[in-house]
Amino acid sequence: MGPATAGREEKLIADRFVRTNEKIRAREVRVIDGEGTQLGIMAPFEALKVARAQGLDLVEVAPTANPPVCRIINYGKFLYQLSKRQHEARKHQKSVGLKEVKMRPRTSVHDFETKRNRIIEFLRDGAKVKATIMFRGREMAHRNLGINLMNRLIQEVGEIGQVEAYPKFEGPTFATILAPKKTVPKGASPPARTAAPPAMPRPGAESAPKPAAPKAVVAPETSGG
Repeated sequence: MGPATAGREEKLIADRFVRTNEKIRAREVRVIDGEGTQLGIMAPFEALKVARAQGLDLVEVAPTANPPVCRIINYGKFLYQLSKRQHEARKHQKSVGLKEVKMRPRTSVHDFETKRNRIIEFLRDGAKVKATIMFRGREMAHRNLGINLMNRLIQEVGEIGQVEAYPKFEGPTFATILAPKKTVPKGASPPARTAAPPAMPRPGAESAPKPAAPKAVVAPETSGG
């Protein structure tokens, strides 16, 4: 019995009430053992004897077949393993949703690297990441710090992720959405530790013309900040 057949049987068992042992009402059943070997067609009570002799259960996995198909398995253990696999599948499905990583415009070098590496891990797992820089109070007067930090982040995760939604201000936050690249280079590793935070742009730099070919340039919505 191949993986596809086993998968169909698992779905049937998971999605409906399953007859087991003495509850099987068919006149005769086709019996398959735990290794997938067909034992032939026999009356349910004979198949149950075979199952009991092995300390296992007789489980009806294909009631609409002619004759119905039954497997000899440990039903309790089977349900436990099935539940565990379904839990892991739901956990994985949840883990590849949209993650969010927050930082501040004056974040330290170490904290920036920690957040950056976390973003890289999420991207490697196939999740999208919303990178958010939060401003408080007078920090809004220094938007260049956040813009510079975001540019740096985008560049340093460039081997793994790409910008899906370009950075923009949403009230006191500056956010972008990063998505995994379709192909990630094998052996790619986080960038080396950065010696110092980016320098503050010159006054008026926000409204200056864009460079000819920047890697990740983000312009604020307003000038003079």
